[in-house]
Amino acid sequence: MEMLRRSSVFASEVFDRSHADKELVSQAKALCRDYIHNKLNSAGCGWSKPEHGLVAAGGTLGEISFVLLWLGEELEYLHPNVYRNITRQLNITVASESLVTEAFMSVAADIFSTGVTWGKVVSLYAVAGNMALEYVRLGNPSLIRVIVDCMGDFVYKNLTGWLKKRGGWVDIKKCVVSSDPSFHSHWLLSAVYTLGLYLKTVVLYFLREK
Repeated sequence: MEMLRRSSVFASEVFDRSHADKELVSQAKALCRDYIHNKLNSAGCGWSKPEHGLVAAGGTLGEISFVLLWLGEELEYLHPNVYRNITRQLNITVASESLVTEAFMSVAADIFSTGVTWGKVVSLYAVAGNMALEYVRLGNPSLIRVIVDCMGDFVYKNLTGWLKKRGGWVDIKKCVVSSDPSFHSHWLLSAVYTLGLYLKTVVLYFLREK
């Protein structure tokens, strides 16, 4: 009986870990779809809305998506040349799923070769968003699905452990602080984002190894 009990406990722990991993990956892909959708909207490129419009819908994942988008914009503002013409830099202008997958995974591995930080996570999302934008402009919107799937695969293989130690994606909200007490009011965040105003926030240890 004791062996059976231990076996049941072990099986339960494995199931819980597996479920947690799948949830983190599902969230990673939802955040990626939302990031790409907002990137294309900002550029005036039409694309069907993701299954769940996170920023518009609000809630915890919506707040995380907003922070991710804001940090991504800040990162691109600071390093515009890094995230411009990515497909040309990687020489993957040909619409091939295998080439896109290989290139994305290679870039992701290089970004995280010396460790994981939220800055690097945001950088990967900025890469995904700009790759998607470039392929839509080239007339290959079907590759958005490939990019989103690549994000999910990379998170599953490399980032789930790191994310779980930090309590999940919600930890990214610690990257910004605000002097505005209504900062956590998502409708206000969305309104400020839509109007293109600057939030009274500062990036905390954005690229520091943790």
